Amino acid sequence: MLDQVTRSAILRLREEGHGTRRIAATLGISRSAVRGVVERDSADVPRLARKELAEPHRAEILELFTSCKGNLVRVHEELLVTGATLSYQALTSFCRRHGIGHEPTKPAGSYHFEPGEEMQHDTSPHKVTIGKKLVHVETASLVLWHSRMLFFQHYPRFQRFTCKVFMHDALKYFAASCRRCVIDNTHVVVLRGTGKEMVPVPEMEAFGERYGFEWVAHERGDPDRKAKVEKSFLYIETNFHAGRQWNSIEELNVDAVAWCDKVNAKFREKLHASPRELFALERTKMEPLSDWLPEPYQLHHRIVDVDGYVSVHAVRYSAPYKLIGRRLEIRETRDKIELFEGPRSIAVHAKVSGKDGARVFVPEHRYPRGQTPPQEPSLDERALNEVAPDYITALKKRGNITLALRRLVHMMRDYPRPAFAAALQSAAHYGLYDLERVERMVLKNVGKDFFPGVLKNDDDKEPDDD
Repeated sequence: MLDQVTRSAILRLREEGHGTRRIAATLGISRSAVRGVVERDSADVPRLARKELAEPHRAEILELFTSCKGNLVRVHEELLVTGATLSYQALTSFCRRHGIGHEPTKPAGSYHFEPGEEMQHDTSPHKVTIGKKLVHVETASLVLWHSRMLFFQHYPRFQRFTCKVFMHDALKYFAASCRRCVIDNTHVVVLRGTGKEMVPVPEMEAFGERYGFEWVAHERGDPDRKAKVEKSFLYIETNFHAGRQWNSIEELNVDAVAWCDKVNAKFREKLHASPRELFALERTKMEPLSDWLPEPYQLHHRIVDVDGYVSVHAVRYSAPYKLIGRRLEIRETRDKIELFEGPRSIAVHAKVSGKDGARVFVPEHRYPRGQTPPQEPSLDERALNEVAPDYITALKKRGNITLALRRLVHMMRDYPRPAFAAALQSAAHYGLYDLERVERMVLKNVGKDFFPGVLKNDDDKEPDDD
């Protein structure tokens, strides 16, 4: 069949007055073909009208397609049962031409962004060999759109705090930040909404502002919007993970950074350069990081237990013995557990992951073996020492005074402080430690203060023995 260009040439040569034989010889075609084009007087290529074997069964095909839930194999089997003689290939081609169960292919399209304008972040589950065991990890990746610079890390689980740690490490690796970070509609960042209507979690929005970028989510069902980072996961799985094993997840992440250095320096034909070379230009357009960026941390509050430990993620970390029973602030970073008493840092431990029930112990947090740790006086005992230190010191020398101190505390709270202090001073002077008699002395002092003249002035007399 002659194409449209040849048909146009035939009509143009005819208009110039050339005969059929001359045209056929010039174009190298038959004279009958020239006559056919001249008779139609059109350069359009006619469509062949072929009989379709499935056309008589069109209504039945549409009905079976619905009942068979779109399975053309079942549709073909049911047509054969009803006496149809068409092949499976004829059925599928008929459905394809008439749009039965086939949507037209949408154009892929493309995006273009200026250097430093966009970076893409996503996570993907993988299985890697750690300690000769196949372990499930979450691979987090960040790719710069223009230069294709890649950075990725692995985590046992990926949460909001983990996202902050990863973005901190990634942007430190690039030493700069793009103005926009494209993500999917993950709950780690998204508070509500999807796509253009997405509203990030306030703490994640503040995190982005600190590093100079804003979070942007692609529309639901449009993962190709971040195709650069999606493609990186297949490359990581089939190249970096393949045939390798590690002793720990920390070792895995160290090797991942070294592998990123190698891949980013490799020449790519599609880019006509290496990502590292393109990054040299892109970095000049990116947002510079602040001179000081605090390491992200997750805040916990724990009370030091009787053994002198605090628990974080089922791992116990030691604290100084003097803080037993105290409430501490725990700051968890990527690789540290730091203990704070108010604004003061009192201990720093290396973070342990994947070992539930493990203990991290520092010998300095325990009192030397064989010695009894000094016990600090309680608040009530300190108050008693302020009132009558000599009496309390002498009382302690008499042995176990727990109940006696408790009785004195009640008396100090129930009676006026001057009357109570005067009674203890007199008791200390005469060496009286019977608290019943001490309380009568307190009552006598109270009576003199509140009922003057009613009680005799017995200040110069020794306490009676009644």
